[in-house]
Amino acid sequence: MAEEVLISNKQVVLKNYVIGFPQESDLEIIASSIELNVPEAIQDAVLVKNLYLSCDPYMCGCMSKPVGPSIVSSFEPGKPLYGFGVVKVVDSTHPNYKKGDLAWGVPGITAFGGFHEVCSPKKGEYVFVSAASGAIGQIVGQFAKLLGCYVAGSAGSNEKVDMLKNKFRFDEAFYYKEESDLDAALKSRFPEGIDIYFDSVGGKMLDTVLLNMRIRGRIAACGMISQYNLDKPEGLRNLMSIIGKRVHVEGFVTGDFYHLYPKFLELIIPYIKQDEIVYVEDVGEGLESGPTSLIGLFTGRNVGKQLVVGAHE
Repeated sequence: MAEEVLISNKQVVLKNYVIGFPQESDLEIIASSIELNVPEAIQDAVLVKNLYLSCDPYMCGCMSKPVGPSIVSSFEPGKPLYGFGVVKVVDSTHPNYKKGDLAWGVPGITAFGGFHEVCSPKKGEYVFVSAASGAIGQIVGQFAKLLGCYVAGSAGSNEKVDMLKNKFRFDEAFYYKEESDLDAALKSRFPEGIDIYFDSVGGKMLDTVLLNMRIRGRIAACGMISQYNLDKPEGLRNLMSIIGKRVHVEGFVTGDFYHLYPKFLELIIPYIKQDEIVYVEDVGEGLESGPTSLIGLFTGRNVGKQLVVGAHE
């Protein structure tokens, strides 16, 4: 019989459902204790240690009280937040997992599926990526460049714009908050129009992009962070462009592409080893940094993929 070992276990907990924009004060850190082994009577169970936790924009919607159908489940007040990350198996009664195994979930598959499967890109096409310096956008832009596309992106600071052009090799980029005329900003970067728009923003950006799409262009709707938790989401005025230009708009969720994970790894691992694809991470140390790291996503504080380190091992 395994020796019973109790250790401290910290959790980031949602205090109450959020109305409007989430704040750090909507979250709290609590500590409890947990047994460091799976009871032998419980079969097919796995106990894991969180090494890296992923902070993602979709989690904003999970903080609101559920109203009608949704692609994500809401967090429960008084209970810990959950999501993707990298974990190490501490104990297991499951036949497929043993102590010391690593398991993970990453945004790269979202970029891969959204761009290659939804957008059906071709060499030489014109690609626009919003929220381009984020975890997904930075990978989408690099996929497009490797395919031989022209790529421009928008970002939330001049620092991020420089990173897009100098580190991720985008052809063009702009700080959208400094652009008084989004239509002019897009036309100066895409004088011949946009073939592919990878959208993580929605709102005014999406509405303006519709005016600049080329015939038979494709829009991949990955997220709409500008609209999360608004009392009155913004409407679109330029939907008529979809008809005349025969634009294909398709939404998707990461789970649509889980079956393509082996194909994704086969493509991206060689690119990473050869420095053909690079990435930037914004890392918070310790679970105590969780609330700051997560809420910072919605104000543009993060630079690159936002992670929280639970343990270095």
